[in-house]
Amino acid sequence: MPLTLLPDLGDLLRLSPQYNAATLTELVRGLKLSSVLWASGPDPEHPARDAFGADRLSVQEVSPDWAWAEAEYSQLLEFLPQYPQGKARLKQAAAAEAELAELLSTPMTLERAISPDTLDLIRRYHAALAAALDEGPGTRHQVRRLDELAERLQGQSGAALVALDDLAGLLERLPGAALPDVAFQPGEASRLRALADRAGQLRDDDDLSALIEALARETGDPITPQAELDYHAAGIYLATGDLASARSLLERAAHALSDHPRSLPGLVLARLGQVRDAQGERDLARRSYQAALALNFAPEVAREAAKRGMDAPFLLEGLAPE
Repeated sequence: MPLTLLPDLGDLLRLSPQYNAATLTELVRGLKLSSVLWASGPDPEHPARDAFGADRLSVQEVSPDWAWAEAEYSQLLEFLPQYPQGKARLKQAAAAEAELAELLSTPMTLERAISPDTLDLIRRYHAALAAALDEGPGTRHQVRRLDELAERLQGQSGAALVALDDLAGLLERLPGAALPDVAFQPGEASRLRALADRAGQLRDDDDLSALIEALARETGDPITPQAELDYHAAGIYLATGDLASARSLLERAAHALSDHPRSLPGLVLARLGQVRDAQGERDLARRSYQAALALNFAPEVAREAAKRGMDAPFLLEGLAPE
């Protein structure tokens, strides 16, 4: 079978109800595959890492280590503003980035991500960036990196997760590669993932009661388990000051964490510590924070919340982990 390139939005997957981390697993399963080639960025907190692991999809890392190019790019951004011509180049680069930013400012669908218009926009973006800052440090060595990545993907079959802005360049370098079928429709896993993602992004005008009711109607699935739904509902209760309800849900979630996505235990334990602190139970709160910090992996926001909680009791008006 040909190699299918799955466009990756990174953290923006959390903002796209019809193209989220669970959608990626549905695409892979739709291809009757049990593994994925990871050709996107190295972010350990990428939402798809949890989703693939929860759905028992094995992941093979194929991306080259390009951290040095990111460092060169950062140094260039510090250097250029010191000169009038450099400022002009940065302004030109910002204009190139604005069109891509506009594309990413609204929720994505698979059809939109792989459309000819999107691929053309990506080509224009990279061409304009190279014209403004020159190919090399100013583009994070885009051409060289894509050449190396394409070489690693050459002859592979199955599915590869690739950054959206790499999609056009890889298609040019891998003539045998394919894009997913635009007729694909997200399923139940995508719907449930979208609900959890939305509940984790509270807004001032949200109907919090409706969100809690929606979460309570669901029983979860392997990618978005009941414990995560409880965690998000507890976050809403915490935001409204209902500590008893938040604690009940978090304690239930904490007892169900044995075989769940790897990010969830740290988030649950850090927030449980905050609720216990807010209720004046400092010893129990510290135990929760210590448990979060003892995990092999926890998202940075959970680790930071736990560290702050160890140093000083959480106050309700303080910041809770996202």
